[in-house]
Amino acid sequence: MAQGQLSGQQVLVLPEGSSRVLGRDAQRTNIAIGHAVASAIKSTLGPRGMDKMMVSEMGDIVITNDGATILKEMNVEHPAAKMMVEIAKTQDEEVGDGTTSAVVIAGELLKKALELLDQDVHASTIVAGYKAAAQQVIEHLHHTGEKVDMKDKAMLQKIAGVSMGSKTVAAGNAKDFLSKMIVDAVTQVADQTDGKFTINKDYIKIEKKQGGDIYQTTLIQGVLIDKEVVHAAMPKNLEKAKIALLDAALEIEKTETDARINITSPDQMTAFLEQEEQMLKKMVDKVADSGCTVLFCQKGIDDVAQHYLAKKGVMAARRVKKSDMEKLARATGARITTTLDDLGKEDLGFAGLVQERKVAGEQMIFVEKCKDAKSVTLLVRGGTEHVVDEAERAIVDAIGSVTSAIDEGRLVTGGGAIEMELSVKLKKYANQVGGREQLAIQAFAEALEVIPRTLAESCGLDSIDTLVDLRAKHEKGGINTGVDVLKSKVGDLKAAGVLEPMKVKKQAIQSASEVSEMILRIDDIIAAKGRPAPAPGAGGMGDMDM
Repeated sequence: MAQGQLSGQQVLVLPEGSSRVLGRDAQRTNIAIGHAVASAIKSTLGPRGMDKMMVSEMGDIVITNDGATILKEMNVEHPAAKMMVEIAKTQDEEVGDGTTSAVVIAGELLKKALELLDQDVHASTIVAGYKAAAQQVIEHLHHTGEKVDMKDKAMLQKIAGVSMGSKTVAAGNAKDFLSKMIVDAVTQVADQTDGKFTINKDYIKIEKKQGGDIYQTTLIQGVLIDKEVVHAAMPKNLEKAKIALLDAALEIEKTETDARINITSPDQMTAFLEQEEQMLKKMVDKVADSGCTVLFCQKGIDDVAQHYLAKKGVMAARRVKKSDMEKLARATGARITTTLDDLGKEDLGFAGLVQERKVAGEQMIFVEKCKDAKSVTLLVRGGTEHVVDEAERAIVDAIGSVTSAIDEGRLVTGGGAIEMELSVKLKKYANQVGGREQLAIQAFAEALEVIPRTLAESCGLDSIDTLVDLRAKHEKGGINTGVDVLKSKVGDLKAAGVLEPMKVKKQAIQSASEVSEMILRIDDIIAAKGRPAPAPGAGGMGDMDM
């Protein structure tokens, strides 16, 4: 591909079939793509947000309004679109909620940047302004946030409720029902070190089974294992169970090297088989001698060993996942032992009840009523597969929200109130900043208004009238005034209990700012052979090669 001429000589740099988009065209293309991605999920924001139906190439259907899930399922091709998807992924991994907000703010920041580029403001000036604005916003967030801690369960339940509010499955009373359960689960698994609480979300296991309805979702003070008892003669219901966790096989291991055994008479064959049986019996005796009544084995259990375990009255499950073994250890207080010789009374854990039950046609083992379970399980139920999947996404978001609130220890008012407050503060700050950066800071402030504007649109309010009303009230000190989507009016959202963790907002604004700065700095797209660059200045969903 010709990339210029030197003294009349054509210079070839890139291979044939490659394409290149330069300067303003590259910026326009990337901004148009970024804004298109944000527009695709904008309508899912808030409790009155709409759902999206995603159909994969295989015909699998996903119905959701979870920003991260939509972007993951959308299968975008364009590099700028992939950068937008990355924000949602980061937001999801870091705080577990606020994915839609992060992408929508990023899209609006890019749109405002394009308006400034058209006014001949240089990209690096916009980037500098956005950086200063983001820093200012984070400072204001810290001043505005109110304290919250683990003991304040009522407040944490409100945070969980707001997080799930946008999901269809958690509408109405289901939201309150699930919120209480989620706060109980999070506070149960929290560890305290040096007066600070740390929460590992992995210790809240979510098991989903279709059938029944959302109100049959239960919190188990222990672990639910998706396995069945290995032998029909074993007990299926044990109270005050002593639990052993074994990371070794109750089987006769085959020799590593090639060995040949010559058997010349039936007696020798019988003796050989009896020897194997005796070895397995000794293994089972070691398990029984430890005093255990329930055995969870990470590896296999031989049929003969199963028979002897059943005779000893021991309930057993085999091939239990490593992650489930770790959860069982935290819930019951048992230690995972790697050899049978190490297994003793001190390694056993305790559970008030271990029971095999049938859930949605499948046998599962419930290990519950543990003394101080540091690992719990949420068994999620719902009418259809899609409902259960969406309920799981709602619960994961809420767990992320509650965890973030406890981590950072601060919360802010939702419903667009905090964004509006930050926007008003930023505009005042912009007036103190000289030069063209002032325009970029002003643009950042206007971009934050996209959240209350979208919420107003989703409940049928006039977006312009709503924004004017909100601005006026925030100027007069109405810091908690936002869009009450459920009542379709502007009101005090703190009084309405619409609260969100500060960490979620902070992460969303930081991610949105960083990705828009990165996209604005690109002034050249060099696409290798086989992937032509999109047409300069093209916008809309068509660019996303979905």
